[in-house]
Amino acid sequence: MLGAVLQTRAPAPPHGVIVAERGDIVPAMRLLTVDGAATGIPKAWAGRTTLVNLWASWCAPCLKEMPELEAFAREQGANGTQVVGIALDDAASAQAMLQRLRIAYPNLVDAPGPADAGVRLGNPAGVLPYTVLVSAEGRVLKTRIGPFESRQDIADWTQH
Repeated sequence: MLGAVLQTRAPAPPHGVIVAERGDIVPAMRLLTVDGAATGIPKAWAGRTTLVNLWASWCAPCLKEMPELEAFAREQGANGTQVVGIALDDAASAQAMLQRLRIAYPNLVDAPGPADAGVRLGNPAGVLPYTVLVSAEGRVLKTRIGPFESRQDIADWTQH
């Protein structure tokens, strides 16, 4: 319900920007890793269920949940749900925070704005943290606005 309320107050995305909804294929995007390498999504995630967490270095609830996401990612290993972060931030700030928090799961960077990765992944209100569960086939399974409270909270949410 919170998602519906936030979407009603969100400005319309710019003309031509595809906003994925539940069941839709994630729109193709090219984002950079924090190290500057170009990555095509959702192609980079093909074949594995992926938890995509949008965050920023200035977002306290984002930073609080990231160690739990890291622990979840380690538990999942090479065959479980993969975790990918997308920082709506500048690369230097994102990289510094990832190092400080010792986050090893892959992270991409996008400039915040009306057509950023968060908007395209179904969050036109820009509320962070925002998480999307993407199927192995690249479809949006579910979304979540707000932080996870624990590793168990993450595990429960990823059951689809």
